[in-house]
Amino acid sequence: MGLFSFIKDAGEKLFGSKEVEEAKAANNTATLDDLNAKASAAIKTYIEQQSLGLTDLAVRFDGASGKVTLTGQAPSQAAAEKAALAAGNVGSVSSVENGLQFPQEKPSQFHDVVKGDTLSAIAKKYYGDASKYPVIFEANKPMLTHPDKIYPGQKLRIPPL
Repeated sequence: MGLFSFIKDAGEKLFGSKEVEEAKAANNTATLDDLNAKASAAIKTYIEQQSLGLTDLAVRFDGASGKVTLTGQAPSQAAAEKAALAAGNVGSVSSVENGLQFPQEKPSQFHDVVKGDTLSAIAKKYYGDASKYPVIFEANKPMLTHPDKIYPGQKLRIPPL
């Protein structure tokens, strides 16, 4: 599915990046491997809490690069995209390699939220109709809990109509 870039300091704070930086500075690969394993488990748990219907999900986090790699099966392209967004919208993650397998569908677009964006403005940009914002909101649930709660640096899925 590809590699997606994210803003490393934006998103859910599931684990401390301070410990990773200390292990890198001390060149302690054993500690770094342990921290990467803990971060991978935390990200996997976070994705599983989204109830996307994924099977055989495997998550690998590399603290040195901030990259998450996802593998497994998704019931749909939407579920695979939401899993990648959930992983990418975690603090300390700068990119996601989405290797989830899914049935082929028409691809979605993605939007990087900037200051001043609203779901209505985003809907107007992609669909030509601001009243279509609920489509974008639903496509990004459960990562979005309210249509007014989006933040700069967040990446949103814009599904085809």
